[in-house]
Amino acid sequence: MSTKIGVEKLDFAFRPIDVDKLDFAFQPIVNTYTGKTYAVEALIRNTDELGFKTIQDFFDELNKQQILFKMDMILRKKAIEKFKKIDIKNLKLFYNLDNRMLNMPDFKVGETAEILEAANLEQNQLCFEITEHHSFEDEDLLKEIINVYKKQNYHIAIDDFGTGIAGLHLLYIAEANFIKIDRFFINEINRDSKKRLFCSSIVEMAHIMGMKVIAEGIETIEEYYTCKDIKADYIQGYLISKPSQNIKFIQKSYSEIRGLFKKDRRALTNNFIDKSYIEKIVPLNINSSLHDLFLYFKEHTQNTFVPIINNEKKIEGVIYEVDIKELSYSQYGLSLAKNVSFSTKLRTYIKPVLEIDIAWGIDKALEMFNMRNDSKGIFVRKNDAYYGFINLNNLLSLSYKRNLEIAQNQNPLTKLPGNKQIDNFIQKIFKKNIPSHIVYFDFNDFKPFNDYYGFRQGYRAILMFSEILQKHISTENFIAHIGGDDFFVGFLEKDYKEIYLLINQVQQEFKSSASSLYSEEDLNNQFIITKDRFGTDRKFNLLSVSSAIVEIKKDTSSEIFNSNLGKIKKASKTVPHPLGICCNL
Repeated sequence: MSTKIGVEKLDFAFRPIDVDKLDFAFQPIVNTYTGKTYAVEALIRNTDELGFKTIQDFFDELNKQQILFKMDMILRKKAIEKFKKIDIKNLKLFYNLDNRMLNMPDFKVGETAEILEAANLEQNQLCFEITEHHSFEDEDLLKEIINVYKKQNYHIAIDDFGTGIAGLHLLYIAEANFIKIDRFFINEINRDSKKRLFCSSIVEMAHIMGMKVIAEGIETIEEYYTCKDIKADYIQGYLISKPSQNIKFIQKSYSEIRGLFKKDRRALTNNFIDKSYIEKIVPLNINSSLHDLFLYFKEHTQNTFVPIINNEKKIEGVIYEVDIKELSYSQYGLSLAKNVSFSTKLRTYIKPVLEIDIAWGIDKALEMFNMRNDSKGIFVRKNDAYYGFINLNNLLSLSYKRNLEIAQNQNPLTKLPGNKQIDNFIQKIFKKNIPSHIVYFDFNDFKPFNDYYGFRQGYRAILMFSEILQKHISTENFIAHIGGDDFFVGFLEKDYKEIYLLINQVQQEFKSSASSLYSEEDLNNQFIITKDRFGTDRKFNLLSVSSAIVEIKKDTSSEIFNSNLGKIKKASKTVPHPLGICCNL
């Protein structure tokens, strides 16, 4: 194989029959909340027909033969020409850039713009994905090329973020528009607290730096809900669609994702952004002239800044009046701005902004604002489009209001919803006649343990159980803390057997994990000796938890539910496994 390429070095790069064998599959990247297709990633196919075992082998050989850039331009053109046939307005193309091509002797910038122009596409429709898989021989060159691409209005994404040791370094260099979290961290993220913490931190950092986050490789509903919870902006993976070489399979939106978002009935708290706090500041299009900008501030004298949006109504940033004041108030400022030859593009004056999606809720808005104390407020988008602005005073008012709600509705120790939300959940079940299962958890022998080891160890036990619950029970369900050692979980339209196995697993893991809270002596004895409620010394078993599963069928009355509840909760204390009961009419 390598001999053939070595002999026919240039022919290999340009031989039509070889290039014709290559094709691209596209995989959609969709909005986490709406399911609307935002972009597609181009993935090369059929390199095996050229005699290569893997795609990586193909590119390694191109690099070895110093024809990586030549072949990439052919492939880039092929991908763009196929992409333009997809009938979705404002769609973006994510194209993988092998950074080794920067070291090719024939590398140059500018040819992509010609390909896009021939395809009647805008440069902001193309996003180059760069990765840390290959080391950067010339960091300054990489920074220079990225800056050139960004000035030409291309977007930059860091692919497979987190898989290499140089990820943060690359992030610092690239100042990317997107971060794509690698599939390794998304796989079973709903069951792995370390992965969730890692990804949540990445998302938080990215948003503060003005970047969007794409979660790659989502395959299950549980992974979707966790990625939604950590506020990933976009998702990609088999749950939505496998890569396809047939562009007819690319949909404008994926109703399944929108359905999952709507089906998420866990959000029974008032963690939404009150729209009355959002100012509808009139934006200016990025293609406007400097003269238009001057007139804007003359007409909107109350504004000290103007939001800048693109043709898709997405926010590009903000321009502050103070940054153009010297020019606009100069003797010839307005006249110069009218002069086409002098007129400067607005992009020169744009500053990055702190922005959130309205679906994230007020908690995330306040969290992000607190990490950027230099910000004058937060911009809000809805369905990916600019929606409005929350100023500093309104954020403070929302913060005060939210703190009151949390104090009333949230358990202060576990931060889980409290009794008010539990009541709302139960009322909703009966009001909407939804088949469901309610599970009550109660620790066994918790008071003796708490008296014997102290309240701090008691808190550890409660937090331990809370973490186990959230680890095993997916976020599409409702988890709450009644208080003390009592917990509550609500399942909507789930199979009883599946719930039973899940709850049994929770019980067993807590019993095993709780052993770490005891001294070696007590652990060996498998009991503690302390006083009971009557002041008498007696033996108590090590901590465990009982569970009562109440099945509520359609048309079950609340009276039947209440009459059965006390009985099963009491009976569940006598068995080591979940105990269930069905509430009939």
